[in-house]
Amino acid sequence: MNRDTLAWCLAAVAAIAVAAVVVLVVRNRALSERKRQAEDALTQRLKVTESQLIASRIELQKYTQELDGTIREAEEAAEESTKAVLKGAARFLQSLAAEQMALLEGVQRKYGGHAVLGDLLEVNHANAQMARKAQGIAVLCGAPVGRRSRPASVYDVVRSAQGQIRNFRRVEIMQQTGFALKASAVSPVALAVAELLDNAASFSQQDAPIEVTFQRVQSNLCIIIDDAGVSMSDEDRQTASALLSGDFVPRLSQLGNQPKFGFPVIGLLARHYGFRVDVTGVSRYGGVRAVVLLPEELWTEEQAPPPVEEAPVSRIRSAGGRTQDVTRTAHGLPKRGARQVPVASVPDSDDVRSSSRTPEEAGRASGRSLGAFQRGTLSGRNLDPAPTEGSEDA
Repeated sequence: MNRDTLAWCLAAVAAIAVAAVVVLVVRNRALSERKRQAEDALTQRLKVTESQLIASRIELQKYTQELDGTIREAEEAAEESTKAVLKGAARFLQSLAAEQMALLEGVQRKYGGHAVLGDLLEVNHANAQMARKAQGIAVLCGAPVGRRSRPASVYDVVRSAQGQIRNFRRVEIMQQTGFALKASAVSPVALAVAELLDNAASFSQQDAPIEVTFQRVQSNLCIIIDDAGVSMSDEDRQTASALLSGDFVPRLSQLGNQPKFGFPVIGLLARHYGFRVDVTGVSRYGGVRAVVLLPEELWTEEQAPPPVEEAPVSRIRSAGGRTQDVTRTAHGLPKRGARQVPVASVPDSDDVRSSSRTPEEAGRASGRSLGAFQRGTLSGRNLDPAPTEGSEDA
């Protein structure tokens, strides 16, 4: 009896266990199916969400590009408008400076021996600096550089550039050269060299020298400017090289509150006229060495002037009792010697400040010295030097 009861109990327990297992299996299958359905639904919703997100990203990118384009167009329009205004203002200042320069030079030629000539030349020198600044702004705003109709000596071009900076007395042109720039390159090279000289003078001590030399390297002609200022850092050299290459043209708003037009202007000129400028070298004074490299398309060797036939020479006695060889005109009158343009005479401040002279004599000496310097720079400008004395045939 007990055995039968125990068997029945074991059978019942086994049946219950089997039933429980079956229920669990069915329930697990149902849960798995519900889980799969839920995962499918979530996967579908995720795909829909991802497609919507992709569409939103594409739409956002489109709007961003349109916004960037609108902002860029607005900036370019503002830049062009600003450049147009500055170019017009710079051209107006250039015309005023040219008119004032012509008036001052007329006065200087008319009153060449007057003591006030030194002050007039100082005014003219300041006017030349203003004209250079205006020309640089105009070039940066897209205006062309003035053209010459004739070539000019490289020496005279550098001399002209020297006369357009404030501290021109510190610049020493160490040698002459037998090369000339072609007419199309005179104005841009003069402006570029003037900016480099001004930069060298601005970043060096007031009494430090600035030396200019010339060197022919293969088919290129180099204008080398050495200063005794502070050397540039590697970052400054990289920035300067990018600006001088002309590949990077900064916006006017990127030039700062005290805009520096020098290197951007030089870069535009170099790219447009086909020469190169490098400021990565170190001068023998530890400062910066700037090199303007002119390809053979921009320069030529100077032509020797044709020989001039002279009238018969007679010997006359001078006031001091000495005899001189004097060329006479066709009418038999003594002929004044040819006036040489003193391209190498830079005024010496010690002569002007000499205490042994009266104020009037000092003014006349300053006038003669500055006058000689200015006449030396005229041959590198668009104006031709005019004599301050009468005709040789008078």
